[in-house]
Amino acid sequence: MAQYDAVILNGLLDRYEASLLSVGENQRNIHIDFPFQKSRLPVYFNESSAEYEKIHVSMKALEDRQLIRILWKGNREGHIISKVRLNMEQLEEAYRYVGRMPKGDMAANNSRMLEEYLSGDVTPVCRAFLEYLRERLIRHQSVKEFIRLEDMDQTRQLLDTLQAIERNRTQLYLREFSMVHFQDSKAFEKLEGRILHVFRRFLEGAGEMEADEILAEYGIYCTPNYVYVKGRAALAIGEERIHLSAWKQGIGISGDDIGRLRLLGTDRIKKVITIENLTTFFRWQEEDSLMVYLGGYHNALRRSLLSEIYSCCPRASYFHFGDIDAGGFEIYRDLREKTGIPFERYHMDLETLKKYEGYGRPLTENDKRRLERMADREELQEVIAYMLEHGVKLEQECIGLAPLA
Repeated sequence: MAQYDAVILNGLLDRYEASLLSVGENQRNIHIDFPFQKSRLPVYFNESSAEYEKIHVSMKALEDRQLIRILWKGNREGHIISKVRLNMEQLEEAYRYVGRMPKGDMAANNSRMLEEYLSGDVTPVCRAFLEYLRERLIRHQSVKEFIRLEDMDQTRQLLDTLQAIERNRTQLYLREFSMVHFQDSKAFEKLEGRILHVFRRFLEGAGEMEADEILAEYGIYCTPNYVYVKGRAALAIGEERIHLSAWKQGIGISGDDIGRLRLLGTDRIKKVITIENLTTFFRWQEEDSLMVYLGGYHNALRRSLLSEIYSCCPRASYFHFGDIDAGGFEIYRDLREKTGIPFERYHMDLETLKKYEGYGRPLTENDKRRLERMADREELQEVIAYMLEHGVKLEQECIGLAPLA
């Protein structure tokens, strides 16, 4: 049998906690009511159901305990309930009756926990997240987007995992990280969505990043981590030599080998080109160039390789070749800022867009918002203005194909 007393009393307490009364800010006398409406309690209006009488019995029991007051439709007692009203003088007893902790007490407990974390050595993303939660609680605002006040153990697990990710310095696969942190290879999967939501909100530049791109920033990989390179150079690991020019579509170098790698024959490299998408990387050929596949956003491993290349080839020209869309422009900006290398855009200008516009795709509303936010960047103004005017974006895979009329 449905426990109508608990359902309706919890509904009243939910309404109370959503009101200004619960934080002492209400300036006028208001009532906390639960209206009996077909949309809220359809079983009560089912004339063929015996639940009608059961609900009356439950509500009368609550009224006898002075937890609620029943308001009858047309003042006809015992006929149809119009609504029930919470007795504010018995609020503590109402919470005890349903075995529930008041929201204010839960918020206070959570605030103390957040202060404990903030008083220690906290990682940057986790600190920003903690300060956001603390400020929301001080202002009596909801935090349910990220945490449940009633489950502090889960919140601690979330915070500890955030910090474990930020502090990770060893290249690990995702399930290995889960084993190290949880002693369970699949445990991280249960938290992954919430973890990534925090990083996308509080890690600068991560708002549009894919899950594997965010985790790769901290050396955690969903699949084996390779960097693909090709072009006019030779690589050395110890006494072994690999001449990249012999491999038309390049080679993949594992993350474990990046730190041992030396670049040879750099005097022949005139251009270094980072390429966003794998299809273009495999197909693209460029004389006197070294090409590196980024796979979307770069990560710490790829930045390490780029830094090594830059130190060996300081006189080469550096280019980034990506999609002509908001994501491509963001990857280009992020690459320049995080590597400190003076990359320029390659085939990402208005002339290229016009030439291959026949392959273009329409802008989404999200595309438009993102482009508008970056439209004040001087080097992008011309191409973004055209994209917004014509509602078009371009994927790099079409560049080099025969233009469509």
